[in-house]
Amino acid sequence: MKTCDLCGKGAVTGNSVSHAHNKTKRVWRPNIQKATIMLKGEKKKVNICTKCLKSVERV
Repeated sequence: MKTCDLCGKGAVTGNSVSHAHNKTKRVWRPNIQKATIMLKGEKKKVNICTKCLKSVERV
């Protein structure tokens, strides 16, 4: 299972609920992308979610 290297965000489970109120298990996965960013003055390849990608300095 993929997780964000910065914030630790990972998959969350729950139920899909139909109009008839039938429930089936489903998974919500974060949008994880590979990116090269500056961490402590050096370039580093990380797997981060797109929310974190907006807030960090890209190379």
